[in-house]
Amino acid sequence: MEAKIYNQTGKSVGTIALPTEVFGAKLNRDLIHQVVVSESGNARNNIAHAKDRSEVRGGGRKPWNQKGGGRARHGSTRSPIWVGGGVTHGPLTEKDYTRKINRKMKAAAMYSILSEKLKNGEIIFVDEVKAKDLKTKEAKEILKSLATIEGCADLATKRKNAAFIALGKKSKETERIFSNIKSVFTGEWRNITPSDLLKYKYIVVSHPEESVAFVVSKMK
Repeated sequence: MEAKIYNQTGKSVGTIALPTEVFGAKLNRDLIHQVVVSESGNARNNIAHAKDRSEVRGGGRKPWNQKGGGRARHGSTRSPIWVGGGVTHGPLTEKDYTRKINRKMKAAAMYSILSEKLKNGEIIFVDEVKAKDLKTKEAKEILKSLATIEGCADLATKRKNAAFIALGKKSKETERIFSNIKSVFTGEWRNITPSDLLKYKYIVVSHPEESVAFVVSKMK
């Protein structure tokens, strides 16, 4: 299978052969869900914590005598039934949300998402995304040019999670010109995750030959 390669002005400059194993994979929603939920749990910073009766302050002495007062017996104001007492079965920082993701599972989830996005015309292969003037205006012009590609009209107008610009190699200049555009994220292709693929509508792949070769290497 083949796909068109464009330059950053939106003009077609060639084609690229795509491996069917990667860009022609069957959509597996269950696997994608499992991998994305696992990634979310692994990235979670667990700070929710409620003090139990052993952690709250006060309550060191018995509030009143066991008998003779006409009131119910209590041993400490730290009890969960007292205002200001400990919490029963509250959230604890000890809870571990991490889950193991097998390398092949993660790769298969990526292939499934990439295949579906290619099918829907949401992957744009660009020979190179290069900054010249280091201005946000330049980044907006690039997006407007890419939006002229058939099926990508909302690339420049979508206000949230419009595109992930996947660079073949790190480029501080390119990252800089897109940094002020909140609907676009720029990063290296080798760091992209299934969660990133789902978060952004369009995936703009710079240096497609290198990027596709890297994806294929994940199969081995």
